[in-house]
Amino acid sequence: MSDATSPTPACPPVTPPDLTVFARLDVLGLRVTAQQVWPDKAILFCSLTTPDAGCPDCGLPGVVHDHVLRRFSHLPVGRKVTWLHVDVPRYRYADCRRLWRQPLTSVARSRAKLTRAADWWALSEVVLDHTPVSGVAAVLDVSWDTAHTAVAEVGTRMLIGHPERLAGVEVVGVDEHAWRHTGKGDKYVTVIIDLTPVRDNTGPARLLDLVEGRSKQAFKTWLEARTQEFRARVQIVAMDGFTGFKTAAAEAVPDAVTVMDPFHVVALAGDKLNTTRQRVQRELTGERGRRDDPLYKARRTLRTGRALLTDRQQTRLDALFTNDDVAAVEVTWLVYQDIIDAYRSEDRRAGRQLLSRVIERIKTAVPAGLAELAQLGRTLHARRDDILAWFDHPGSSNGPTEAINGRLEHLRGIALGFRNLTNYRLRSLLEAGGFRPLIHSPS
Repeated sequence: MSDATSPTPACPPVTPPDLTVFARLDVLGLRVTAQQVWPDKAILFCSLTTPDAGCPDCGLPGVVHDHVLRRFSHLPVGRKVTWLHVDVPRYRYADCRRLWRQPLTSVARSRAKLTRAADWWALSEVVLDHTPVSGVAAVLDVSWDTAHTAVAEVGTRMLIGHPERLAGVEVVGVDEHAWRHTGKGDKYVTVIIDLTPVRDNTGPARLLDLVEGRSKQAFKTWLEARTQEFRARVQIVAMDGFTGFKTAAAEAVPDAVTVMDPFHVVALAGDKLNTTRQRVQRELTGERGRRDDPLYKARRTLRTGRALLTDRQQTRLDALFTNDDVAAVEVTWLVYQDIIDAYRSEDRRAGRQLLSRVIERIKTAVPAGLAELAQLGRTLHARRDDILAWFDHPGSSNGPTEAINGRLEHLRGIALGFRNLTNYRLRSLLEAGGFRPLIHSPS
């Protein structure tokens, strides 16, 4: 059987690619005049397309005196660097006896080794792909200092210094964060987060700033440095149990509601439960828990919410609580579970009532021999209003703040640690400042 075929149409003529447009040099005011391609790089020889502005003193046009060569690293092709060799004319004007070089403001920043397009590419790599500065420098074939300077200057001007960055902040989260671990102790910063998008279901939380130290004064100074309009807009401040943050918020933004995060309330109760278990363990055995000790074997099961217990775990706890010697652990465990149940209640009003009753009960009716539970009662009673405020203000959880702390931990791992707090603040803001919508549009 024969196959029906159609004549092959003539191939259209192939137009050579326009390297100027392909390499995005037209927007920089450059034109490609020649090229060299090597296995590890490409070199484009360029000339300027913009006319000279004239003598800087008198403004009159001059005549070409000579040419100088400027070398820039440009957008890479794949992972290979593209170098630009730009022929820059120098002019002279006889009357004022002055030489001047045609400005390259459209090509690069002053004294920069990267083109403006390469600057933006480096910043995009750091913000969007979480690439370390050393990786950006390797691709662009420049030093770490050159790449870091580009990312710092452009990132600060276009993103961190964006006039709308602090606009619309109504819910603020604050927490401490260890940014460096040393042999002499950890170094801390105060992390300030915008939780407004989480409350409004419009996006993730974003980092507003890092402040050296973890004191009341650190947080208060940052708040007072903001505009009156910013402070008046803040409605809620979510925090952990550190009273310094509460005092700072009360003094700097007195109209805002302070909310103690559920995570920290539950964690505080869990710590008291664990301390009670360890004390009872020592009283019964005279030593710390061993692998086969019932209390030690149940240490993780005790911290599990009772709604999530498996049959095997419930059986283990039932067997443990039949021993009257561990009654202190059982009582503390019941309080711990009541706190979890209050936060997990689908009815916020019912959850608020349950937690309120728990706080009242352990403040006034704790039997003797339960020092840990009594201390928990005093702490929760002192922060009662902040704890119960969570039920009245949905979306004010400080959980996203802890999530951003985790992102900053990951950032330190990518960079193999930081020694300079200024660099750490810059990279942290670029990492978690919520700049993804802005990075696609440099304008």
